[in-house]
Amino acid sequence: MVLIAAVQFKKNSKNYFFKINDLEVKSGQHVIVETEKGLQYGKVSLIKEIADEDIGTPLKSIIRIATEKDEKQHQSNLKESDEALNVARKKADELKLSMRIIDATFTFDKKQLLFNFLADERIDFRDLAKKLAQIYHTRIELRQIGVRDRAKEIGGLGPCGRFLCCSTFLTDFNTVSINMAKNQMLALNPTKINGVCGRLLCCLKYEDETYSKLKEKLPKIGSIYKNDDIIGKIVSINVFKKTAMVEIKNHIQVEVNLEDGSTK
Repeated sequence: MVLIAAVQFKKNSKNYFFKINDLEVKSGQHVIVETEKGLQYGKVSLIKEIADEDIGTPLKSIIRIATEKDEKQHQSNLKESDEALNVARKKADELKLSMRIIDATFTFDKKQLLFNFLADERIDFRDLAKKLAQIYHTRIELRQIGVRDRAKEIGGLGPCGRFLCCSTFLTDFNTVSINMAKNQMLALNPTKINGVCGRLLCCLKYEDETYSKLKEKLPKIGSIYKNDDIIGKIVSINVFKKTAMVEIKNHIQVEVNLEDGSTK
């Protein structure tokens, strides 16, 4: 068994896993880790044991528990990142690039400066990268992100009245399909099933498995329902009440309890 730690580089961001080795690391501590982009400052969100054979690609290690000096360096990096964001936006405007730069982030060792941006189409940002490299003398990476990432960065309130899931606790964007809305028998109205990002609501994923399990033993809409009293076509189902609306002759609809066959 190997003891590993999940580390986040931003609040509610994706978890990245690292070997702890002989360090006494606790959840909630800040650490310095080795990544492909250089050293990074992050926060431990989880510690767990995992079998050696369950480790896929080799994990990099936590270098050390962050010191007071590391914290000061991190805060300095954040300040310089904000300044770099303003510079990058100004340079992009000068080059007349149709892009909106969302954020800028230095790695802890300042070997790389990453910018995330939004754009409606592919952008040739090579001139911008050159100008920024001349200013900061480090590797520049510009990454085009989607509208869901933008919503996560900016935050806001969802149609439920709560703060967006993506900006509060979601660390990964799971695939959400229109079939999930159909499975939950929701009206396929974009204003009802889309989030503030314009994509399908992330919360459609939460209840999809429950709906699927509840519907396993229930008849399908469009099938024929028959008992001693009535026969007709099922036009709708309430999976929680386990009832169905059955259309009988003359287009009359009656509500039927699917468990005992009684009508309401």
